[in-house]
Amino acid sequence: MTRHGLEVADVFRDYGLEFMQERGSSLSVDQRRAFDAIAACRTKVLGGHLEQCNQCGHERNAYNSCGNRNCPKCRARARAEWTEARTAELLPIPFFHVVFTLPKEFGPIALQNQRVVYNILFRAAAQTLKQLAADPKHMGAEIGILAVLHTWGGKLDYHVHLHCIVTGGGLSPDGTRWVRCKRSKKNRKDFFIHGNVLSRKFRGKFIDQLKRAFRDGDLGFHGDIASLSNVVAFENRVTKAVRNDWVVDVSSPIGSPIRVLKYLARYTNRVAISNDRLIAVRNGRVHFGWKDYRDGGQQKVTSLEPTEFIRRFLLHVVPSGFMKIRHYGFMANRHRREKLALSRKLLGVSIEQFEDDEAEGGERESSDGQCESRCPACRHGIMVAVRLIPPAPVQISSGFLSSIRAPPMSRTA
Repeated sequence: MTRHGLEVADVFRDYGLEFMQERGSSLSVDQRRAFDAIAACRTKVLGGHLEQCNQCGHERNAYNSCGNRNCPKCRARARAEWTEARTAELLPIPFFHVVFTLPKEFGPIALQNQRVVYNILFRAAAQTLKQLAADPKHMGAEIGILAVLHTWGGKLDYHVHLHCIVTGGGLSPDGTRWVRCKRSKKNRKDFFIHGNVLSRKFRGKFIDQLKRAFRDGDLGFHGDIASLSNVVAFENRVTKAVRNDWVVDVSSPIGSPIRVLKYLARYTNRVAISNDRLIAVRNGRVHFGWKDYRDGGQQKVTSLEPTEFIRRFLLHVVPSGFMKIRHYGFMANRHRREKLALSRKLLGVSIEQFEDDEAEGGERESSDGQCESRCPACRHGIMVAVRLIPPAPVQISSGFLSSIRAPPMSRTA
């Protein structure tokens, strides 16, 4: 089977029953909820409205979006809204992209203790960045940090890492001046902090907090890692992870404020795999593209059995209410507005300087996140909503997947 415009939802609907029979009992409430939402997105299950061309009268159904934060179709609008909201936070300074990667030895522990381990990852990374930047030896300033959690690799494998966008400068301790980041002696470019320095500090903080969580009984161990509940086994796992250097990558400065904002949008409100990476379902396998960073960023294609594809996708559903995007330093929520205003004053700039005046092309988005498009029949008229379509409630994961199969004409882009 080969489709034009293959989507994650198609795989869920075509192979969801088989997946549920094999693995449904092992899903968490959040995973089951995400599965149901993605499978139902823009189908009759959620209702919608009937669209009619205002010139030729052509009609089609336009079904509602699910709004689930794991849905590939629903993330585009969330990303646009987030980007617009961040415009007021732009500063004319260099920004650095720092990635903290969790060692593979802790992957199984993180998967079974997501909320605890992910919180430790956020805290350890933020404390590392703030403390080293505050040290006069490095910068001597309070920096701003935006951190975004990702749990996937290119092949949908479980790969926990934190993307941090860090200001290349910050507020002096007394708040009276702006402190620039240092310049590299080699190329005279803006320089943050060496990755090895960050790595050692981060490793110490993460291990200390993970051990504390173990002592406090905050970690659970089941199945293949049940033996780690033993103190000796847990310490051996930690010792194994500590032997190696931990990966912390620091990029070169990103560029202009607007470019930083667009760069940020690539990482925020992102899901494990986007629909445009899917190629086809052939010979009983889902084929999709991925970028191999270990091979110079080469574009490659891999394939998985559909049930394995669904399993891997659902690995990356985080606990409900968990904040995947967080701010620290002078960008922390409780005093962001005041400190950003102070930063702009010290830098001698205003918000208006960074408004993006590039015209956005393409179709206009309606209030429900779908596009108001030209009529596919006459190519002249505009499709306008004329009648509501009530939802057709079903429990998708309980055996009704085939009933919500939506024909291509009923799906909106």
